[in-house]
Amino acid sequence: MDTLMWEAKAAEGRGAELLRWVLDEGVHAVADPQVRVEVFVSGDRVVVIAVGENAPRRLPDPPEDLIERAPHAWPFTRVHVPE
Repeated sequence: MDTLMWEAKAAEGRGAELLRWVLDEGVHAVADPQVRVEVFVSGDRVVVIAVGENAPRRLPDPPEDLIERAPHAWPFTRVHVPE
């Protein structure tokens, strides 16, 4: 199972707008009913975690005026821990 963790830091005072962009535009890149998408916020950061067989390698970049720096994306592969 593949997992994407994507994180963006909002430009000063633009956190709510970045979150709105992620919810309205960003997660549509993951439009696969077999991929679970969760969105988290922490201050001026927005994190998206997408888990599923066809999870994307990254999300589209938000408009430059909404972010302080380019988003970071990390693709992961789940490791099953033996019991």
